Amino acid sequence: MLLKQLFRMNFFNDSDKMPFEPMLDEDSDFIPLLSAEDEDNMHAEKIPDILSILPLRNTVLFPGVVIPITVGRDKSINLIKDAYKGDKTIGVVTQKNDGIEDPLPEDLHNVGTVAQIIKMLRMPDGNTTVIIQGKKRFRIKEFTQSEPYYKAKTQRFEETRPDKDDKEFQAIVSSLKDTALQIIQKSQHIPTEAGFALNNIESQNFMVNFISSNMNANSAEKQRMLEVPNLKDRATMVLAHLSKDLQMLELKNQIQNKVKVDIDKQQRDYFLHQQIKTIQEELGEKSHEQDLEELRERAKTKKWSKEIADTFEKQISKLSRMNPNSPEFGIQTNYLELLLDLPWGEYTEDNFDLKHAEATLNEDHFGLEKVKERILEHLAVLKLKGDLKAPILCLYGPPGVGKTSLGKSIAKALGRKYIRMSLGGLKDESEIRGHRKTYIGAMPGRILQNLKKVQSSNPVFILDEIDKVGSDYHGDPSSALLEVLDPEQNSTFYDNFLENDYDLSKILFIATCNNLATIQPALRDRMEIIDVSGYTVEEKIEIAKQHLLPKQVEENGLKKAQLKLTDKQLEFIIENYTSESGVRNLEKRISKIARYVAVHVVKEETLPKISEDSIAKILGPSHEKAKYQGNDVPGVVTGLAWTQVGGDILFIETSLSKGKGAKLALTGNLGDVMKESATLALEFIKAHNEELNIDSELFENYNIHIHVPEGATPKDGPSAGIAMLTSLTSALTKRKVKKHLAMTGEITLRGKVLPVGGIKEKILAAKRAGIKEIILCADNKKDVDDIKPDYLKGLTFKYVNQMTEVLQLALLK
Repeated sequence: MLLKQLFRMNFFNDSDKMPFEPMLDEDSDFIPLLSAEDEDNMHAEKIPDILSILPLRNTVLFPGVVIPITVGRDKSINLIKDAYKGDKTIGVVTQKNDGIEDPLPEDLHNVGTVAQIIKMLRMPDGNTTVIIQGKKRFRIKEFTQSEPYYKAKTQRFEETRPDKDDKEFQAIVSSLKDTALQIIQKSQHIPTEAGFALNNIESQNFMVNFISSNMNANSAEKQRMLEVPNLKDRATMVLAHLSKDLQMLELKNQIQNKVKVDIDKQQRDYFLHQQIKTIQEELGEKSHEQDLEELRERAKTKKWSKEIADTFEKQISKLSRMNPNSPEFGIQTNYLELLLDLPWGEYTEDNFDLKHAEATLNEDHFGLEKVKERILEHLAVLKLKGDLKAPILCLYGPPGVGKTSLGKSIAKALGRKYIRMSLGGLKDESEIRGHRKTYIGAMPGRILQNLKKVQSSNPVFILDEIDKVGSDYHGDPSSALLEVLDPEQNSTFYDNFLENDYDLSKILFIATCNNLATIQPALRDRMEIIDVSGYTVEEKIEIAKQHLLPKQVEENGLKKAQLKLTDKQLEFIIENYTSESGVRNLEKRISKIARYVAVHVVKEETLPKISEDSIAKILGPSHEKAKYQGNDVPGVVTGLAWTQVGGDILFIETSLSKGKGAKLALTGNLGDVMKESATLALEFIKAHNEELNIDSELFENYNIHIHVPEGATPKDGPSAGIAMLTSLTSALTKRKVKKHLAMTGEITLRGKVLPVGGIKEKILAAKRAGIKEIILCADNKKDVDDIKPDYLKGLTFKYVNQMTEVLQLALLK
């Protein structure tokens, strides 16, 4: 590209580089490079006053440089013939416009080069080629002749040369030479021998002229260089141009190499893929094209919308253009397989037989009437309407009451597929919404993964432990669930991996939780809360007989006759070895008894007789059960508490000790709310001491200490308010508390009693502890009425509105 045949100096030995074959005589000589001495002699030669002028097109001749020119115009042929017969000296001038065939004097540049004709060659096509060498520059004063060719008066072109010891000029020439050698090395069109010619040039002036003549520049740029009188300036101009050309050449080589590498890799990959395809066909394996065809065949059977069909076509076309070895190929394949695996528009048919549904629910679970009632309502409306958005239910209650297993029974009753997804400890939003396809290892969220697994778009979907969802820097899964559990939004659920809307509105979502307080309010608002309370002893016995015992007999490889437990024995286990609202620990105890029997069966020993004594031997010492402790001492009151595992009873103890008074000590690991209840109760008593027949001097001379046993267990909440009031009054008046009495309710400074929650769990706890009478706020009567009468057998309820009513009912006279 850049240097056009630096090897022209050896023209006669490089004839194949030219587009013609010259006829050389046997005495053709090699034209040597100019030495510094030759250049000095040539510079000292005198220029003739009148020179024959040869116009050149697209060529500029520099002093010392040898070039071939083809002569075709009549004037030029006549000039060459006459000069070749004479002293062979002519003046060479470049035309300003290369397109002019017969130039006038004003069409020629003013500065040219004196040339010596070295050889004249006759070409096979009839043209004449002349080898000329530049001598020195001249300037035209005026033209004296135009026919048969131009002649002109000339004058010397004054030239300024740097000193021989000019370091800057030497550095410029050295850089010029190095740059030219780099171009020779990097260019594919310049023979490497040209570098030898450059290395053999001794004259700095000739080095500049030689490179100027052969560099890749148009005739106008070269003419400007020829007309620069200062050699150093001209060398600088040439170096700047060469440096630019070197940069362009390097850039071009980079592009060519990159394209070549890409083409080579594509060709290599193509041939390898063809070989793999052939090998796969020989082995009977599927090729890439066969896999794509199978995907298209599967797509024909899908019941998806036009939008999804268009997405599939677009993505499979993209896959067909991909290299099977690229990482994106695997991601794209996974995406298309997900599209095909999802149950678009595929629904199981609901069983609308309400009697069958009711029988199925009763068969699997004892009690839980509210949940069963809600499912039957949903089935009835769905049967009447034909199309109904599924409700979002949330089963709320203590552990072990059957919330999770109830979901499987509901699916069985409806005739739907069943999915359970545990949310406990979930912290990453991507588990719900999926990852974007751009990430390595990207996959859809667990919602779509589970739908893909069951191949149905209307299953019963259990979101287990929804109250235990966490959040961190990966996002908040609770916020992602807002869309899933909103019937108005989940018809267009957006998964980041799928990048399309998916309809979740036909899915029956059932969430389970133990604590509503930890669920995000917006999420709680979207769900229909159904309270699943604990079981009574009688219910636990029935559950054990109908479900737990047969299950453990089967799981431990026993026969029904080998393990039987009576109602009394089951009650003994419940009373002495479990303390829970559910039946999980009860099942563990029955399982231990079953394993004990299994050991005797395997040893072929006599089957043990199951009795209360043998149960105590198998299960070990019974736990200390919370029981009513009597009313022998004033100041001790039985309160009722709610815990995450159900209800429980607690004791409020108050004692007086001589002191300076005005000091209230609270112990038992109490929370702030509970401490405030104690302070409220004491202040109320102080304000009404005369009505309660309490001497005011007691407050001045005695310190009061309230303690709630089991100090290692944290306690808080307002429901022990009336129990603390009763305990303080009992201690200050020395009046004992009525036997077998428990109470729960919040108090105010004005003497009001406010309702509290967890009534069913508290009542069950009271019944287990042997309590016979319970004091409640009048507003809690609706909660008691909502409980099955069977749970309330043996209990009497007293409803109050004022704190004074509590004291009248609780304290003996």
